[in-house]
Amino acid sequence: MSITVQNLLNSFENLSESEKREMASEILKRTVSFDFPALSDEDLTLSAEELFLELDQREACR
Repeated sequence: MSITVQNLLNSFENLSESEKREMASEILKRTVSFDFPALSDEDLTLSAEELFLELDQREACR
């Protein structure tokens, strides 16, 4: 990941929840026409695993 992308993500984290939703919506609108390659089953499994681990961490912190 480039430093520019890292900086954008760090700035995103500092936004309010409503600003994050607004930003995410704009990014989705601008990228919907990108020609992304299909994800493999392995990619989908790894992404799901990362998501569930993050959710478990959040639940543990409550």
